Amino acid sequence: MTGLKTTLIASAALVGMVAAEVHAATEWNVSLWGKRRAFTENVEKLAELVEAKTNGEFKLKISYGGLSKSRENLDGIAIGAFEMAQFCSFYHTDKNPTITVTELPFSKDVSLARVTEIYTEVFKHPVVKKDLARWNATLLMPTPLPQYNIVSKTDGLNSLEDFDGLRVRGPGGIMGVLGKLGAVKTGVPFSEVRQSMDSGVIDAASFAPHAHLATGSYKVGKWATTNLNLGSANCPVVVNTDALDMLSPEHKEALLGSVDEALAFYVENYEQNTTAKFEAAKKEVGLNEITFTADQTTKLNELSESVRQEWIKKYAGKFDSQDLFDYTANLFAK
Repeated sequence: MTGLKTTLIASAALVGMVAAEVHAATEWNVSLWGKRRAFTENVEKLAELVEAKTNGEFKLKISYGGLSKSRENLDGIAIGAFEMAQFCSFYHTDKNPTITVTELPFSKDVSLARVTEIYTEVFKHPVVKKDLARWNATLLMPTPLPQYNIVSKTDGLNSLEDFDGLRVRGPGGIMGVLGKLGAVKTGVPFSEVRQSMDSGVIDAASFAPHAHLATGSYKVGKWATTNLNLGSANCPVVVNTDALDMLSPEHKEALLGSVDEALAFYVENYEQNTTAKFEAAKKEVGLNEITFTADQTTKLNELSESVRQEWIKKYAGKFDSQDLFDYTANLFAK
């Protein structure tokens, strides 16, 4: 009986170890930053759907800043520090040059639903997949954002020449154009944008509506653009490729099969709530709205074309940048 008892105890311990391993394999750590906001609702909804579809057997444990700094999320994915993360490509263009093609100024006002489709297709391009594979990363889904617009604390913007010397926090494509007008790209952490504007470290911030709301930039601003239309940031959600491959077929299907629904929820939530909320907030604080004229827009478009050509030339020796650009431009043109 003693031997049998010992065997049973050993078996129970083994079962416990196996159960623990299964649990560990089906609870993923997800690295985000800031706080829950419209920008993270695609991940929040995905976590909700995955848990429901697997009856709680597969969970996405979301952390806002507790796992990594935002600019180190891709590095964390590479070493397997966590299984899923969100990052913005302009945080480190040298680490993910291919997806910066979507941040180029295509000078078009594109719906969120269409941005979702475009980014999803770009993520499937062989050159892009190879680029992210260097980080053991698989692009899971985009975080579609509307066209960025500027909020500034300076006295006003009467002409494009007034961009000269303006210190702006913004992504590469937009700043590539504004830089040709003399604007100065100035990097400050997302969480310090309002403080930096208030203290004079930066003069302006270029964001989508949710980020202006989250940072409170509009509360210290004096004016805001309405039709900049020079693009937005690409902030994808990626997963560690090894972790994805190790999922059971059922859990993998629950994850991948929930992406479209999570994105549809995100788009609807953003359009119905965030954009409208920002428009109301601007009116409440009395921001002066700057709408570019047709002549000014033409000038911005001319500068945009030069920025696009510079991007192609810059990366021509690293990958087929012309092919990737043409592929992306055709998607925006449809």
